[in-house]
Amino acid sequence: MNVATLISEGKAKQLLTTENPEEIQVHYLNQATALNGKRKEHIDDKGVVNNQIDSLIYTYLGQQGITTHFIKQLSPSDQLVKKMTMIPLEVVIRNYASGSFQRKFNTDYLMAFEQPVQEFYYKSDELDDPFINDSQIHALAIATPEQLAQIRDQAFKVNEALTRLFAAADITLVDFKLEFGFDAQQNLILGDEISPDSCRLVDATTHDSLDKDVFRKHTGDVMDGYRTVLSRLQATVK
Repeated sequence: MNVATLISEGKAKQLLTTENPEEIQVHYLNQATALNGKRKEHIDDKGVVNNQIDSLIYTYLGQQGITTHFIKQLSPSDQLVKKMTMIPLEVVIRNYASGSFQRKFNTDYLMAFEQPVQEFYYKSDELDDPFINDSQIHALAIATPEQLAQIRDQAFKVNEALTRLFAAADITLVDFKLEFGFDAQQNLILGDEISPDSCRLVDATTHDSLDKDVFRKHTGDVMDGYRTVLSRLQATVK
């Protein structure tokens, strides 16, 4: 029996080898970060809660016909996923004004958009994940026009599915980040994590934040919102 070895460690997860070279084990850490990792804190139970939320969401997306890296949940804090070569892009979908969009354009908080706003960011902690447009993506040979079109199409499909899911749980999906990559067969599919670490989520009635903004802004116990998201999803995803 092979012993799992550490491949890499990020801000909130560890990636480990498995007996299958095309699959990896993801271990969720009890760690929260902000400012691209410049602020870091230990938070009890965060890894377990995030893993369960992410597993529920990816199970749901699979049921909606969206191909992803997710295979199964292994334990409260671990899951099995396809090994991928990631594209260094963060794909942001915004349904309402918040965060950097609100600051840049001085809009009202949670101003609704007639149609979702899509943005690309170059994934680089050293450069603080700068905004990047199609021409710059092509110039840096990050993705082809055909791949970008596929990424956009999939991102909007994910948005439609997640908007329905969260609405059924009395949660408003404000905005979120996605990442894509290639599996061993060179299929372009959805990967990485979808959780309150990567989504802005607010209670549909009170607009109370249920995501990492609570940690970023020091406005309370971040785990209160995460546990609320988990319990509502558990009651929604069948």
